[in-house]
Amino acid sequence: MKETLYGELCVVGMRGCESFVQQVDNYLKEWRRHGGDESFVASVECPRFSTGEAKALLHQSMRGQDVYIICDPFNYGVTYKMYGKEVPMSPDDHFADLKRVIAAIEGKARRVSVIMPMLYEGRQHKRSTRESLDCALMLKELDSMGVKNIITFDAHDPRVQNAIPLSGFD
Repeated sequence: MKETLYGELCVVGMRGCESFVQQVDNYLKEWRRHGGDESFVASVECPRFSTGEAKALLHQSMRGQDVYIICDPFNYGVTYKMYGKEVPMSPDDHFADLKRVIAAIEGKARRVSVIMPMLYEGRQHKRSTRESLDCALMLKELDSMGVKNIITFDAHDPRVQNAIPLSGFD
């Protein structure tokens, strides 16, 4: 039996990233010469209750796959209904949905990686008085949930990777 170092590729797009994820899917199909209509994108949703609380639903199995979750926590164009009113999603709401999806995938995927173009809480990377180190806390939280790699293009201060020295941070 031959053991591989990778699983089948799976891409998950969080709300607000749909068009970018479609472009990634088209590129992957072309690059891998992947014929047919089969997509690398997994169907995931985070429906909201009227109170604003949510849950994650996976519409397909991700068992044994290398899952890449693309999340844009600063997309204020995404809204949801809470008590009958349309509310824009804050970075905290986006991050909570990301954690819900990771929790739903947890233990099934071979490897989970998060692609976050702008790092959530990246501006709170150092402490000046009695402040929380939110960026380090977020990285540790994702690491403890089983995320193997975090890919970002704007870490603000690359030293934040010291919060998770044994994990992949690019």
